[in-house]
Amino acid sequence: MEFVRVEVADGIGTIRLDRPKMNALNAQMQRELIEASREVTQDDQVSAVILYGGEKVFAAGADIKEMAEMSYAEMAGMHSRLLQDFAKALAGIPKPVIAAVNGYALGGGLEVALCADFRVAGEGAKVGQPEIQLGIIPGAGGTQRLSRLIGPARAKDLVFSGRHVPASEALEIGLVDKVVPDAEVYAAAREWAARFVGGPAIALRAAKQAIDAGWEVDLGTALEIERTQFAALFSTEDQKNGMRSFIEEGPGKARFAGR
Repeated sequence: MEFVRVEVADGIGTIRLDRPKMNALNAQMQRELIEASREVTQDDQVSAVILYGGEKVFAAGADIKEMAEMSYAEMAGMHSRLLQDFAKALAGIPKPVIAAVNGYALGGGLEVALCADFRVAGEGAKVGQPEIQLGIIPGAGGTQRLSRLIGPARAKDLVFSGRHVPASEALEIGLVDKVVPDAEVYAAAREWAARFVGGPAIALRAAKQAIDAGWEVDLGTALEIERTQFAALFSTEDQKNGMRSFIEEGPGKARFAGR
């Protein structure tokens, strides 16, 4: 891949956005993010994933030059689907995912971060959905994932105004989960991701799927999703190891095999 790299170390996979200067998300980069999502999903050595754009910028948005002259037919027929598909691929990674945000995460860049389970931002980070200033709306899940994360009124504020939100406010409204000095963003994300290395991978996957799928349906259906996932885990080696360890050694000492 030319603009996206996957780096694996110590059980943590990093999906690194690397398209100078601002990580503008063109169609090629979107396709590469789909491939990167597939790669970390299939790699059993990866317990958790970090989305990272580098020390200067996370991603300043979609490639406007590429999109500016597209017709309705072109956008409706292919490109809008690609925008949705790359975000779905990132959100569908069945492992804990942390976005490490430095600098700007705007438009499509924020939509990438919204696909993560958790977001760590640098003190100087700015996030937002400025598409309205271009006469359009977010197209890679921003109107939906943002409102589910921070509520519809706050999402409308960001989407209607297109304003850039500083890290301190993003933390206050729940748009990011942690703010650290800019130089410590990636290290903080790795420290968070390391908590999941050696954990019960199948149970973590089940928990993520149950929460994400349950959010989209009524409570009764969501509880059935939870019940099915809960019961299925009793077919795993990790469940046997975890419960046996609890009985024999006490809590928090189990060693999991990811099976």
